[in-house]
Amino acid sequence: MTGTIVNAGAILAGGLIGLAAGRRIPERVKTILMQALGLSTLIIGLQMALSARELIPIVGSLLLGALTGELLRIEDGLEQIGHWLKKRARSDSSTFVAGFVTASLLYCTGAMVVVGAIQDGTTGNATTLYIKAMLDGVASIAFASTLGIGVLFSAASVFLVQGSITLLSSNLVFLQQPAVLGPVTSTGGLLIVAIAINLLNVAKIRIGNLLPALVYAVLIAMV
Repeated sequence: MTGTIVNAGAILAGGLIGLAAGRRIPERVKTILMQALGLSTLIIGLQMALSARELIPIVGSLLLGALTGELLRIEDGLEQIGHWLKKRARSDSSTFVAGFVTASLLYCTGAMVVVGAIQDGTTGNATTLYIKAMLDGVASIAFASTLGIGVLFSAASVFLVQGSITLLSSNLVFLQQPAVLGPVTSTGGLLIVAIAINLLNVAKIRIGNLLPALVYAVLIAMV
């Protein structure tokens, strides 16, 4: 769990720095920073998504995931959690929920989450999560300066998701197999591209409802 604790701590630290800086940043600068974040997120997602060797399983996972997520209304659940946290934090930020949901989805999606947590749980090697912690910490500075305090609460999402994978790592080692990790990485990349599209205000994609696609990517790869 060491890697996950460090990762969550980095998000909190970066978020606090971003909040302090954000109060001094003019709105026009925040706008261009958000656009820069969107473009950066887009290239990261595209790099992951384009690593796919076969497109049909990825497309199938995404379609099945979208249908499942919409039926389960996962996005609504994430937003309700965000509103509950906002109420508990007594925050008046208009971007609290967006900051929490966006940062949570970004920090909990990707190969580093799976590989790093399993390595930490099975061998005690948290190097991958330490690297992820640095990346997330820097991203949190930028996100918190534009989206506000909700970004800090994404540290709880990272702690729960990565921590759970770490604790269950002995039963999830199969996820590190290239045949499984590849489709998961590519599918996760598409979700990150969707996050970028939202950040750039190109469209409003209910990314939370696409999360089951990661599960389907694992199942299809195993079959």
